[in-house]
Amino acid sequence: MPGQGISAIEGEINRFRSLSLEELRQEWQRLYHSDAPRISRDLLVLALGYRFQEIEHGGLGKSTRRKLQTIAKALHTTGRVGPAPSLDLKPGARLVREWHGRTHTVTVTEDGFEHAGVNYASLSKVAEKITGAHWSGPRFFGLPGPLSNGGRDG
Repeated sequence: MPGQGISAIEGEINRFRSLSLEELRQEWQRLYHSDAPRISRDLLVLALGYRFQEIEHGGLGKSTRRKLQTIAKALHTTGRVGPAPSLDLKPGARLVREWHGRTHTVTVTEDGFEHAGVNYASLSKVAEKITGAHWSGPRFFGLPGPLSNGGRDG
């Protein structure tokens, strides 16, 4: 089967379209080495066409398979798929964090963050000023995800 040209693949897919439901299930067994699922005839044709092309062209690359496995694991673990929702902080919002017995308040401004009368471009710079060490600003202030406030994601 491998090594066939595009017209041969198109011919095989057209052949799938002409098969009966029972014949499609037999093709499924041949190509997937398992019993056909109980899905519509149209879906069987599509899946068989995909599988035939996958066999012909070598299937997905390693990085794509890894990415799909990561997505599947996230779905299984969290029940959802996709990027973590970002947090949109509006100017005027206040973030409060206690550090070594002292309470620190940061105000979100139009162009960054204000802490103790000083303006900072990123929340990470504020966290670094408070702790003396590099921190992820959103993590330091206990925010649930990355910021989406015009690149000021610290």
